[in-house]
Amino acid sequence: MARTFTLVQLRYFIEIARLENMRAAATSLNVSQSTLSSALSQLEHDLGAQLFLRLPNRALKLSEDGKRLVAGARILLEDAETLQTSLSGHDDQLSGKLRVGIFAPLAPFIAPRLLGNFRVRYPKIELQFVEGEQQQVLEALGKGECEIALMYDLGVGAEFSMESVDRLGAHIIVGENHRLAERKKPISLSELVEEPLVLLDQVHSREYFLKLFSSLDLEPNVAYWVSGYETVRSYVAMGLGYSILNRRMPHNLTYTGSAVVPLSIAEPVIPISVVVAHVKEVPMTRKARVFAELAREILNDG
Repeated sequence: MARTFTLVQLRYFIEIARLENMRAAATSLNVSQSTLSSALSQLEHDLGAQLFLRLPNRALKLSEDGKRLVAGARILLEDAETLQTSLSGHDDQLSGKLRVGIFAPLAPFIAPRLLGNFRVRYPKIELQFVEGEQQQVLEALGKGECEIALMYDLGVGAEFSMESVDRLGAHIIVGENHRLAERKKPISLSELVEEPLVLLDQVHSREYFLKLFSSLDLEPNVAYWVSGYETVRSYVAMGLGYSILNRRMPHNLTYTGSAVVPLSIAEPVIPISVVVAHVKEVPMTRKARVFAELAREILNDG
């Protein structure tokens, strides 16, 4: 006997999977918790599968069957939206929501440009960014909170597929009054190794920067471990040390009103790739694919 289910049940299921909490999903969908619970129970009955593991704190975690259903449900719902618009005589533009994870230090540079261009090309798609640190974005991908993500290629596991859309080298920044601020030639890291380093303290990023030193048998004098990108720049601008970053700003001013000076590194530096990532087992919808294509186009144009 064929299994039956409804599109409404699938929409409810996707939102529960995203939030991992029945009450939060009910609030988001503007339905009662009992309605949502009943729809989920019926869906599990119709499919003959347990879609969630019920945790003691009332949170929900996708089962293996649930993870597989997320992949197919997104594509099925997108196809249903396309079919509905074609039958009603409207254009067949892509529509609906698309949640994209983005690594927080990249967001100020990339998100506004992507959002502006995306709204012009695909006005019927509601694009939402889920911003966080590298590990948080990976967790959001794994939980289905976002469909794809724009992030660095650092620490990305084998369960994710990646496509490079940009490459970033590393550079030194010093304050305007630093002894090397006027230097025109590239600076060797050995010239700075004894000075206080303001390290961008984010998982994977910090390992990348520290490896630049260890690969040269150097040990930096880490004076400050700072998690915020702009905070790092402000520390340096105030003369508290130097730092190494990847993304060059279009200007050198910081929130303090003082400026930093970017300097090239003399030693060869392995660049970081900015990638579009998604869970291997979850095929991308057409909305996600057009976003990936736009990201590649915008970032390659600089």
